[in-house]
Amino acid sequence: MRNMTVLLAACGALCSVHAAPLEQLSWLSGCWVDPAGEAGSGEQWTLPAAGSMLGMGRTIRGGKLVTYEFMRIADGGDGKAVFHAQPAGKPPASFRAIVQSATEVVFENLEHDFPQRVIYRYEAPSTLRASIEGQRNGALKRIEFPLVRGACGGTL
Repeated sequence: MRNMTVLLAACGALCSVHAAPLEQLSWLSGCWVDPAGEAGSGEQWTLPAAGSMLGMGRTIRGGKLVTYEFMRIADGGDGKAVFHAQPAGKPPASFRAIVQSATEVVFENLEHDFPQRVIYRYEAPSTLRASIEGQRNGALKRIEFPLVRGACGGTL
């Protein structure tokens, strides 16, 4: 038992069951810009800490804020991450990870109106393919958000 205690103490946060789901998503942290969008459009994510990652996104057109979203990814307590989103002041919605790897995460909530899935795919070293999808008016709809890693600053 003493050896197990010493091993866990030496291992620290890396061995924590609660840290694992988010540590695997570290590739999402940083600033992501829309290469075809106006300056300031994109997403920004914090590194995992204290069981959470915080994110925000915004779209600018004609120098005006068109839409924005506050996001949080948290440990669901069962080894799966949970994505919490609050777009443009609407009520928050939560999506549980159904796929989670070193380069991809797919969050799903089949009870949500639209989207039912939020997807992030990382293509090293600097591409992030974000998308949302689900049923809308009886048809599958998918919206893509191609992003590239950018410098963090006042304009994303």
